[in-house]
Amino acid sequence: MSRIGRKPIEIPKDVKVDIKDGEIFVQGPKGKLSMKIPQPIEVKTENNTIYVINPRPDERKAKALHGTTRALIANMIKGVSEGYRIELDISGIGYRADMQGDTIVLKVGYSHPVYFKPPEGVKVGLRSPVRIFVEGVDKYMVGQVAAQIRDIKPPDPYKGTGIKYEDEVLNLKPGKAKGKKK
Repeated sequence: MSRIGRKPIEIPKDVKVDIKDGEIFVQGPKGKLSMKIPQPIEVKTENNTIYVINPRPDERKAKALHGTTRALIANMIKGVSEGYRIELDISGIGYRADMQGDTIVLKVGYSHPVYFKPPEGVKVGLRSPVRIFVEGVDKYMVGQVAAQIRDIKPPDPYKGTGIKYEDEVLNLKPGKAKGKKK
């Protein structure tokens, strides 16, 4: 049995959870999410607590889905109550970002500006011209959008320029070594 799967999930006061027809619906102040519960796994609620139950602990697939399902439900509850946020830093001479409506315009060393429109449910904004934030209720979508923005101009391992996560540490490579002439 999964150690993570056995942990109960506390439901905050402002979050509403419904389980119907093999699907779980979570609604809170930040938004609402739903997920189909995988086949061998059962989910029950009692006294503002969610329990993820594995009825077949001997099956390999059920073991794999037990902890994963519990983690996904916990992420949904945290997302609708607190939300998720990732920040990105832009570094480089002349590199910056602007907003045009809900679209972000990146000027990161290409001959043209790059336009990025986030998908529905994810908000992208600027704290400064070199600081981008991505926020939303779905942890997967927030991470995916942040990765897509980073992929527009990943950090250069030699100069350190580009778009990187706020807490990402770059190990800069040394430049080309000059050889001695004899």
